Amino acid sequence: MIRYCIILSFCIILISCSNADTITVDGLERSYIIHLPKNFDKTKPAALVIALHGGGGKAEGMNKLTGLNDVSDKYGFVVVYPDGIKKQWNDGRNDFHLNENIDDVKFISVLIDTLKALYNIDSNRIYVTGISNGGIMSFRLACELSNKVAAAAPVAASMPESPAYKCNPSRPVPMMIIFGDEDPLVPFNGGDISIMGFSKRGKVISVKESVNYWVSFDGCSNIPETSQIDNANDDTKAIKSVYKSGKNNSEVVYWLIKGGGHTWPGGLQYLPKAIIGRTSQEINASEEIWKFFENKKLN
Repeated sequence: MIRYCIILSFCIILISCSNADTITVDGLERSYIIHLPKNFDKTKPAALVIALHGGGGKAEGMNKLTGLNDVSDKYGFVVVYPDGIKKQWNDGRNDFHLNENIDDVKFISVLIDTLKALYNIDSNRIYVTGISNGGIMSFRLACELSNKVAAAAPVAASMPESPAYKCNPSRPVPMMIIFGDEDPLVPFNGGDISIMGFSKRGKVISVKESVNYWVSFDGCSNIPETSQIDNANDDTKAIKSVYKSGKNNSEVVYWLIKGGGHTWPGGLQYLPKAIIGRTSQEINASEEIWKFFENKKLN
């Protein structure tokens, strides 16, 4: 029964001990967990990474999954882990409505403003990443909150099939997309998101179409610089494609994890391979995401 519930809720069950802060948005109390890096100095403007949990997950599990707190301590940026209502994000899937009356774009916008005031966050260095439902929400934020989000890095996610929300960013948005081609939940070639072939949860376009959208929108070169990593002996390999020369110095980076599943590379194997596929150890996604974000600025 426990495994059945885990599968049907498409969840990430991880245990952590953290206290949540709250803000009120549209009359709803919304919670989040903040991590300040070691030796945090409030007198100096700090970069912020917003990390969005997957469907069925919670803020308190995202660090255990990703190890982002360690990367935060190493490089000195702030991380915030927000909570979705009922463990879901309204990521814009038009044919499977997750909290369709909840304005999660507004929540993240208000959260950004709140953290800027509390922790001296640098307005030009605010970034978003997430896995699965949180990754799809990252795409939505890049589309609809590009005036505040400097760059995005969705993991195990593709963009919703049209018509969904209107994706028309006000500026080029640097984008890193990390995806395993053996993901059993979000289809690599597009189509229905499902859990072991059941419980269809909306349609997405193919990962390549998502990459191409941002390459085109950002005005990047259509011919990427490619490289490959195959050192971990874990039946996966990581192929990196970098699309450069975008408008306003933007770029698109696509990590194709051959043999990878619905997972965070370098992170926790949070469910058995039979359910979510392999967690590749070829790259540390959290490290790669920060290296991508580090020099990206809004203005």
